[in-house]
Amino acid sequence: MNDPVGTATHSGVLEEVERRVLWLATAIVHHANRVRPNPSGLKVGGHQASSASIASIMTALWFRHLGPDDRVSVKPHASPVLHAINYLLGDLDDRYLTSLREFGGLQSYPSRTKDPDPVDYSTGSVGIGATAPIWGAVARRYVEGAPAGRQYSLVGDAELDEGAVWEAILDPGVAELGEIVWIVDLNRQSLDRVVPYMAAHRLKGMFAAAGWQVLTLKYGRLLTELFERPGGADLRARIDAMPNPEYQRLLRCDAGELRDRLPGGSEPVARLIAELDDATLLAALRNLGGHDLGTLAEAFDAIDDSRPTVIFAYTVKGHGLPSEGHPQNHSSLLTADQIAELAPRLGVDPDTPWARFEEGSEAARLCAETAARLRRTSAAPEAPPSLPDDIGRTPKGTATTQAALGRLLLDLTREAPEAASRVVTVSPDVSSSTNLGGWVNKVGVWSPSERRDWFADDGETILHWRESPAGQHIELGIAETNLVGLLGELGATWSRWNRPLLPIGVLYDPFVGRALEPWSFGIYAGGQSILIGTPSGVTLAPEGGAHQSIVTPSIGVEQPGCVAYEPAFVLDTEWTLLASMARLGRPDGGSAYLRLSTRPVDQTLAAVPADPAARERRRRQVIAGAYPLRRADRPAVTIAAMGALVPEALAAADRLEQAGIGADVVCVTSPGLLFQALRSRQGLDDGPNWVLDQAFPASRATPLVTVLDGHPHTLAFLSGINNVPCATLGVTTFGQSGTIDDVYRHHGIDTDAIVRTALDLHST
Repeated sequence: MNDPVGTATHSGVLEEVERRVLWLATAIVHHANRVRPNPSGLKVGGHQASSASIASIMTALWFRHLGPDDRVSVKPHASPVLHAINYLLGDLDDRYLTSLREFGGLQSYPSRTKDPDPVDYSTGSVGIGATAPIWGAVARRYVEGAPAGRQYSLVGDAELDEGAVWEAILDPGVAELGEIVWIVDLNRQSLDRVVPYMAAHRLKGMFAAAGWQVLTLKYGRLLTELFERPGGADLRARIDAMPNPEYQRLLRCDAGELRDRLPGGSEPVARLIAELDDATLLAALRNLGGHDLGTLAEAFDAIDDSRPTVIFAYTVKGHGLPSEGHPQNHSSLLTADQIAELAPRLGVDPDTPWARFEEGSEAARLCAETAARLRRTSAAPEAPPSLPDDIGRTPKGTATTQAALGRLLLDLTREAPEAASRVVTVSPDVSSSTNLGGWVNKVGVWSPSERRDWFADDGETILHWRESPAGQHIELGIAETNLVGLLGELGATWSRWNRPLLPIGVLYDPFVGRALEPWSFGIYAGGQSILIGTPSGVTLAPEGGAHQSIVTPSIGVEQPGCVAYEPAFVLDTEWTLLASMARLGRPDGGSAYLRLSTRPVDQTLAAVPADPAARERRRRQVIAGAYPLRRADRPAVTIAAMGALVPEALAAADRLEQAGIGADVVCVTSPGLLFQALRSRQGLDDGPNWVLDQAFPASRATPLVTVLDGHPHTLAFLSGINNVPCATLGVTTFGQSGTIDDVYRHHGIDTDAIVRTALDLHST
C-alpha cells in the first residue's frame, strides 16, 4: 500500500518512535514496581520482555499502516506498549503512566471498560482476546452488511496452545472473513522456558489448511543481505537448523563468544562473520523479521483481503533490553541501574522519562499525523428497541419451558416487530433440537452472501435453511467457546458500532460450564447477551449422567454482570426472557442466563391470577426472583422450589396438607436476584429487596425445605432471610439413565423425599 503519512515515515524517524515506544513501555512497568511506593510488599508485576518483543510490530502497525476503521486486539502482556502508543498519539494523559496496576489506573491487561485510553478488545484470558476479532468481524458484518476495516489480533505464540484458538480458526465461516489478520509474535518463549521445538512449519500448515493466507517474517534485511554473501547459505542453514534454546543462548553471548559458537564447525560461516565488526555481528543475530520495520511494512502491504491472513513474525523476547533472550525473562524486571543505562541508549533523558517528542521534530510530526489519520468519528448511539412486558397470553394444557423460547420469538415478530428485527439467535448446531426451528423458518439464516437452499422444494423438509445477509439466525459448528465468543461481540455492537442488538445464544445446559469462562470474559468486556441452557439437569433423565447438569444453577448467584433465571412455567419463561431482553444494549444493562427444561408441565399449576393488577404483581415477582405459588391457612413448613421440581413441591404440599401440616410453596425464579436482595437488606449491596417480604414474609416464617434440579447449595442461603431451620435437597452426584421418577428418586428430589424432609423439620 502507499505510505499513508508521507515522508515522515522515513525509517530513521520510525525507528526513533520505535525506541520511544520501547522506553515508555519499559518505564511504565519499572515505575509501578521500583518507584511507586508499595507498603504491602506485594509484587506489582508487569511484562517488560513480552512488551519488548512486540514493540516493533506495534510501532509499524500503528504509525504506518492502521486506518480509522481498523480494530486491534493486543496480546495481554503488551498492554504497556498500547498505553505508550496511545500516550504518544495524545489519547492518554501522562498522569496515567505512573498508574499501571494501581487502583483506578491502567489495568493489568487491555480493558475496553476499565482503561482510561482507547482499547478495542479486552484481553487477558489466554486465547479469548486472540479470537475476539473474528467474532467482532462477524458482528460488524451483521450490523453493517459488509466488512469495514480490518480486524487485527496480536497474538503471543504460546496462545496458539489454546484449544479456543483452533475452534475459532476451524469454524467453516471464518475462511470467508478476509478482514481478519493475525500477527503471531513468535518469540519462542513461554512463561517458564524457551520452547524447545516451536514447530512453526506445522502451525503454518494448520492455518493454510483452514484457508488462511500465511506470511512468514523470519529474517530482517541485514541478515538477508548477509545470506547473499559467500558463506551466507551456510549461515542461514546453520540458524535454521539450530533448536530454539541454542539460538536463545547465543543472544546472551558477547561478540567474542559468538564468533566461537555461531559457526558450529562450519568454516564458511566462520569466514563470513570474521568480516563483520562486533556491533554488526551482534545486530545481525538479532535481526529477525518481527523487529525489522521495512520487512514488517512489506508484509502488511502483502495482505490478501479476500481471505484471513496470519503473519508469523519471528522476534526476540526482551528485544533491546538487558534481559534479551534470557530463558526466565517473562516476568523479570530491570534494575534501577539497567533502566538508567537504557534511557540514553534509547534517546531519553532519565530526568524527564515521560517527555513526548520535541514540538516541531519529525517524530512529533509523525505522531500528530498518525493521530489525525486514526481519529474515529463518533455517532450518537441508537436507543434499544422497546419491548412489551407481557404478551398477554395465559398458557393452558401441558408445555415445556424450552418450547416457550421459540414461541415467544415468533410472538415478537407479530407483537413487537422492531424488537424482533434486532434479535439474532446463535446456535452450535442445535437450533432444531432446542425449539428454534419455527424462528429459523421465519427469519432465515445469516450468511455473508446469498446461498441456495437445495431442499426448498422438498416437501418433507420441515426446517428451511435459507441463508442470506438478511437472516437473523447464525449457525456455528459444535464449539461452545465460539458460540459465546460471538455472543459477546454481538452483545457489544451497541457500544462499538452504536447499533444495539438482542443476541440470544442457545446450547445444551451441560455444556454451559465449558462456555462459561469466555462468556464471562465477554461480559467483562462490555458484551450484553442472553445465554440459554436447555435441556437441563437430571430431568434430562434418559441421557444419563454425562448430559445431566448439576452446578449450572449456582452460576446465577455467582456470575457478575448477569441475571439468571430458571422458570418453572411457560409464562414465567416469557416474562423473564422479555425482562432480560429489555436489559440489553444499554449503558446500564447486562446479560442473562436462562436454564430451561424439556419436561412437560401442566400449565394450570401456575395458577396465574385473572385480575390484571394481580397478574402484573405476579409478573413483577417473577422477574424479581420469586413468588408465592400456594399459601396454607396455617403454614408449618415452607417449600421453596425452582424450575422442573415445582410440580413435586406442589404434590408434596398436597400430601402434607392431608397430614394436617400446612405448607407454603414459593416458586423461585432467580436465586441470584434473591441473594442480591438479601445482601441489600443486610446493607451489603444496593438495590431493591421488596421481593423478600412478598415471597418470604416474616409473618409466615417456618422451617424451610429447598429443592431444585441442581446442586442444593444454590438455594441454601434462603434460610437466612428469616433465620429459620432449613434442609436443602438437590443433586450432588453424577446421575444415570432412567425415567424421571427413577432419577428423581435416586437423587432424593422426588415428592416422597420432599415430604419426608418436611416432616423431619416439622418434628424437630
